[in-house]
Amino acid sequence: MKMIRLSIVALLLTAFAARAADTASPDPYANETKEQRDARMAWWREARFGMFIHWGVYAVPAGTYNGKQIPGIGEWIMNRGKIPKSEYRTYADKFTAAKYDPEKWVALAKAAGMKYIVITSKHHDGFTLFPSAATNWGVGLSPYKNDLLKPLAEACRKNGIKLGFYYSQAQDWNNGGAGNSWDPTNKRSMDEYIDQVAVPQVKEILSNYGEFPAVIWWDTPHDMNPERAAKLIALLKMKPGIIHNNRLGGGFKGDTDTPEQHIPATGIKDRDWETCMTMNGTWGYKSYDDNWKSTKTLIQNLADIASKGGNYLLNVGPTAEGEFPQPIIERLTQIGKWMDVNGDSIHGSSASAFTKLAWGRCTKKITADGGTLFLHVFDWPADGKLVVPGLKSKVTGAKLLAGGAKLDVEQGAGDVTVKVPAAAPDANDSVIALDYTGTLDVNNPPPDPEPAKAAKAPAKKKK
Repeated sequence: MKMIRLSIVALLLTAFAARAADTASPDPYANETKEQRDARMAWWREARFGMFIHWGVYAVPAGTYNGKQIPGIGEWIMNRGKIPKSEYRTYADKFTAAKYDPEKWVALAKAAGMKYIVITSKHHDGFTLFPSAATNWGVGLSPYKNDLLKPLAEACRKNGIKLGFYYSQAQDWNNGGAGNSWDPTNKRSMDEYIDQVAVPQVKEILSNYGEFPAVIWWDTPHDMNPERAAKLIALLKMKPGIIHNNRLGGGFKGDTDTPEQHIPATGIKDRDWETCMTMNGTWGYKSYDDNWKSTKTLIQNLADIASKGGNYLLNVGPTAEGEFPQPIIERLTQIGKWMDVNGDSIHGSSASAFTKLAWGRCTKKITADGGTLFLHVFDWPADGKLVVPGLKSKVTGAKLLAGGAKLDVEQGAGDVTVKVPAAAPDANDSVIALDYTGTLDVNNPPPDPEPAKAAKAPAKKKK
């Protein structure tokens, strides 16, 4: 009788274990501790600044189809122009990559102070920058023929830059995925597409580049349900430590939130986040988009994002030959000169302790016995006095990062005043390092009251 009871218990335990295995999350990080997550995310949080690269055959039409400029972002030209697959595929013949020099790309990113690169291994048009056994629509059809990602991975490895891959897991306008409603030849069920294209290709990009990708950047979860997403997220176990974003779908939140083309007013609480943003109006190259953001705007965006605890993923769109447009090179070079002087205020920094600063932004670094506040001054004070409101911690010194000149400080009962030169040392963002001792103590003012809502006018009676 005792043996029977033990057998029944053993069967129940086995059944319970099997059920638990069946219902366990496919996410390899589902049971990760805070300490494990902090260790995995450490390099990414320290980086603060990265390069996004949108490159593919959409750079061939460069925004123009049948002699007409197609509205919208360049990499969406197939969708916006409703280009048939048979026509769109001819662009591969002119995707030469003849001037592609990954060493130059990586050198430019590194000189700009960027710590990682994320490139479109496959965008929504389905064209892969790597050879894939899952489809014949990729770099093998181009004059370049060879894997475009491998030499970039090698250049990143040599220069200490992390490399991540963007992968459009759901939309695929050439291989039967979601998003193509205009071409009846784009036939596959969504489940067939996931099983026959997306899963094999994600395995390929996770397998063939050594320690990379350090990041996988999903995008647009059209028609993704938990079952489809589970097949993809389970593959991440192939690359222990990989970071992925919140755009997979199927209820998986990922590691990072991804505000696009905007900076959240107060950051994103309790989440790692990364604002991705274009330099002009497009991600993929458009020959006639000259609406370039100024270097000043880009630098102040970087400071703004870092002051809110986020990363800045700044986009470039190379030509079909593999060149960065000159305005991109100019801006990255200018950002690099600023970062040479002020990079310590960005890399490894954390969010500001101040809710609002009228003259700019603040990043900080905390040490065992105090820390440093980096005051990013966008609007230089005309009277030579920079007021740091509500700072109660004991200040031990202040200096300009540009040139290193020491600055006098007056510490009052509620504010700290830094005496600054008449002229700003940097027209884009002048940074002052303000050292303090002890625990950081800031007395922030209460938030501005919300404006009173106007009373609703009485509804008009129907006649």
